[in-house]
Amino acid sequence: MARVGQINRLKIVKEVEFGLYLDGGDLGEILLPLRYVPPKAKVGQMLEVFIHLDSQDRLVATTDKPLAQIGEVAYLEVTDVNRTGAFMNWGMPKDLLVPYAEQRVPMEKGKSYCVYLYMDLSDRIAASSKLSLHLKETNDNFKSGQPVKLMVVSRSDMGYTAVIDGTHLGLIHNSDILQPLRMGQKMQGYIKGIRPDHRINLTLQKRGAEAQEELGLMILAVLEANDGVSELTDKSTPEEIFKRYRVSKASYKKALGKLYAAKKITITPTQISLVK
Repeated sequence: MARVGQINRLKIVKEVEFGLYLDGGDLGEILLPLRYVPPKAKVGQMLEVFIHLDSQDRLVATTDKPLAQIGEVAYLEVTDVNRTGAFMNWGMPKDLLVPYAEQRVPMEKGKSYCVYLYMDLSDRIAASSKLSLHLKETNDNFKSGQPVKLMVVSRSDMGYTAVIDGTHLGLIHNSDILQPLRMGQKMQGYIKGIRPDHRINLTLQKRGAEAQEELGLMILAVLEANDGVSELTDKSTPEEIFKRYRVSKASYKKALGKLYAAKKITITPTQISLVK
């Protein structure tokens, strides 16, 4: 069965002067207007299309891809605000409505916000910036150290809230932020831990012995590529260390300590060197 608000793979069942009709299962035949018909498309062929509502709220297909589908979070720009709510550009001819009741803060034209796409009670595609109403905030089965895909969605005094793997919300504490972050930014992250209330703490740095070993190997590789010497020491600034290795100063110092203990490097106030 075809799903409204999502990309579907549907069979062409009829060719007409103004386009193609696709088999939408329980939704019936769905029109793919002529301007979206690929060259050499014919009856019986399968097409990948997005199903949405046109300006008259009729089901229609398109081969254009939206910026987000139902069940996804996206960072979208507001194109207009009126008595109904805010309207956002999501790559479709008809803008996406965010009702006032679904706005975490009043939206303004020209600004962008992270929103979750859903089907409203009238079976229309809509969006909400109240992400906690649509995504889980407590742990299901995440484990400490687990790699996850993150999207930054809001900021508070404690840090940044991020969507985890498109399904949950977690917090990157200020103390774990080593670089500027922006709304809508997507990145690799890790589960730092689960709080007593089952909410999820996140980090952007790999943790544990494996991470330390990888960092040690990176340091050795940099030394070997630079005649065995580096001026990046345990006295260097956090910014200098992060620019080179994308880790905190504490992690870097710990890695240097392990390499020194293993007699692989020597350390002076001005440089580190490979042991010959």
